[in-house]
Amino acid sequence: MADPTLWFEHALLADGWATRVRVETSAGFVAAIQVDAEPKAGDERGGIAVPGLPNLHSHAFQRAMAGLTEVGGPQGDSFWTWREVMYRFVAQLSPDDVQAIAAQAFLEMLESGFTRVGEFHYLHHDSDGRPYADPAEMAGRIAAAAEETGIGLTLLPVFYAHSAFGGAAPTEGQRRFVSDLGGYVRLHEATRAALAGLPDAVVGVAPHSLRAVTEDELRLVADLAQPIHIHIAEQVREVDDCLAWSGARPVEWLQDRFAVDDRWCLVHATHVTERERRRIATRGAVAGLCPVTEANLGDGVFPAARYLAEGGAFGVGSDSNVRIDAAEELRLLEYGQRLTRRARNVLAGEQGAATGATLYRKALAGGGQALGVPQAAGLAVGAAADLVSLPVDHEAYAARSGDAWLDSRVFAGGPLEHVWRRGRRVVADGRHVARGPVSARYGQTLARLLRR
Repeated sequence: MADPTLWFEHALLADGWATRVRVETSAGFVAAIQVDAEPKAGDERGGIAVPGLPNLHSHAFQRAMAGLTEVGGPQGDSFWTWREVMYRFVAQLSPDDVQAIAAQAFLEMLESGFTRVGEFHYLHHDSDGRPYADPAEMAGRIAAAAEETGIGLTLLPVFYAHSAFGGAAPTEGQRRFVSDLGGYVRLHEATRAALAGLPDAVVGVAPHSLRAVTEDELRLVADLAQPIHIHIAEQVREVDDCLAWSGARPVEWLQDRFAVDDRWCLVHATHVTERERRRIATRGAVAGLCPVTEANLGDGVFPAARYLAEGGAFGVGSDSNVRIDAAEELRLLEYGQRLTRRARNVLAGEQGAATGATLYRKALAGGGQALGVPQAAGLAVGAAADLVSLPVDHEAYAARSGDAWLDSRVFAGGPLEHVWRRGRRVVADGRHVARGPVSARYGQTLARLLRR
């Protein structure tokens, strides 16, 4: 099949906005860009083209829980009560179930404008906790879902050995996640083999959290590969427990013992001090922010205004996948700052800057760094042909131009038109090309799981 050529009425290039843009692709990459160009017969066309966003943090299987945990409990609900529900749900999932759920989640990510996902993957073993004959059985199912839907995949196999700070024994609910170091090395090697057929897959590492690893284990895991992702300082109780165990806060403890630099993505980092926040920014690590999930779980609000002013890098992720919407992650990131600071356009950065466009460009850069695929702030020769187009004739984009299009995308509900991944159109007129069979299989899977 010939490499497609794409033509757009407008496009965001690495050096700014351009009109009548013709994009030639080759082997999944942008081979050439012409501006003020006429379309040719056979060109695929779109309205306003921008790079697709990276989704730097996902637990795909949790998509099947969306809407099922919104019932008040006998006591105050929290992240910790939600986690117990998640443990009970995950206990029943088969490899087929995980593949069906992941395919639906990845399809929805593409339809919302995410073109690559960082899958923080910790469901490794059979329901009784024993490894599968193939250690990467579940990782292979994630890879199969990515291949079926076309999304770019950075797989982050999780090392999870303990239930609490100080090396506490894991609980029964964690039995499907837990590995020793030797088992994890085998899992990581098998995961690399399972992803060998995906053309631009990346395999990093993910020590789950400081609760789940010891210092010695973390050193060994962090040396295996990069990028390195870790949950940290998501909850106040987590910070309090770390202080009780070590006398230090989680981010402080990590920064004092490890070179937390541009190889690292600190997921959430919600509860940080001024010194911790500044060190994340100056050392070049990425803050992995998941505003929809952080709001859903009652985590708190990351101090993004100060962090961005210090030059900090960030990306956004859909995490629990309670709702998958790339624009909403950026919108809620800004709105959380507005609510806590009682101000507007908090993250614009400077007078006259467009807030939505600023957030979009920064999430491109930080998310690409965190997923091991550096990304320019616009379409560029040599970059992956991962593009999203917006319908120029839609009322949300009417009488606008340039960065105002991205502001309307983020804040005014402007829809997507098409999505290309490695030059192949995977979403047409807002609908994934495989939505029919993928969603049918997902519905059948949930019908069976929820009858139990």
